[in-house]
Amino acid sequence: MHELFVEAKTENLDTVLEFVNKHIEHCTPKLKNQFGIVVDEIFANISAYAYNPMVGGVTVRIKVDDEIAIEFEDCGIPYNPLTNEDPDIELSAEEREIGGLGIFMVKNLMDSVEYKRYGTNNVLVIKKQADRERRQRHEN
Repeated sequence: MHELFVEAKTENLDTVLEFVNKHIEHCTPKLKNQFGIVVDEIFANISAYAYNPMVGGVTVRIKVDDEIAIEFEDCGIPYNPLTNEDPDIELSAEEREIGGLGIFMVKNLMDSVEYKRYGTNNVLVIKKQADRERRQRHEN
């Protein structure tokens, strides 16, 4: 498992994306794009809400096998984004309540999304099966 620690500030998003992309460089463009969207969404939410108005850290861990697992850990306010109801995407943007689309996208793009609270830490783990092309290159 590889690990990166950064302050939860939006200007560190590029550092987090570079870290993740370095470890999934052999994946298909589609899978890289999905992880880019998901990592952007999760890190942006941690940056905006976990420590507000203070700033704290985020540890990002990635493990790449047949499955890619990325873990985000912060010691901000307790928050489980998976307890929110999914937005009604049948409604128009004007009729829908604000918020919730980001985590909805995360849940739909990944195979699994799990939240755990360990002591004072929030841990969100996203997982997705590695694509065939990446697995074949990894085996060779």
